[in-house]
Amino acid sequence: MGRVFLVDLEGRAYRCRYCDAPLALAEDVISRSFNCRRGRAYLFSNVVNISLGPQEERMMMSGLHTVEEIFCCCCGQILGWKYVMAHDKNERYKEGKFVLERWRIADDVAEEFNLDARPGSSDAENP
Repeated sequence: MGRVFLVDLEGRAYRCRYCDAPLALAEDVISRSFNCRRGRAYLFSNVVNISLGPQEERMMMSGLHTVEEIFCCCCGQILGWKYVMAHDKNERYKEGKFVLERWRIADDVAEEFNLDARPGSSDAENP
């Protein structure tokens, strides 16, 4: 087997929960309101460090779609799917987009600080 070279991401990113490989930037999230069989999922415009499975027709809540499974290129875990083709014209915006199941990914950034809420700021001192 050959050596795996990963694309490194600069900025707030989502990573594989199993091996910590970077997958997508937070700025590439299109929607956080997707659902999958096991819970929440995010729709992304771009994802890296993945491999794709064969195309298959899948009936989803939004209709029939041609999809490819997404696998982590490091550990091989399934992460979600890529929309190849939507059979309903109202769903075509999904074509070429990626869905990552929320329970299979991790956000690599802890709480972001709200500088306006720090003690001593002018907002905190006003009654």
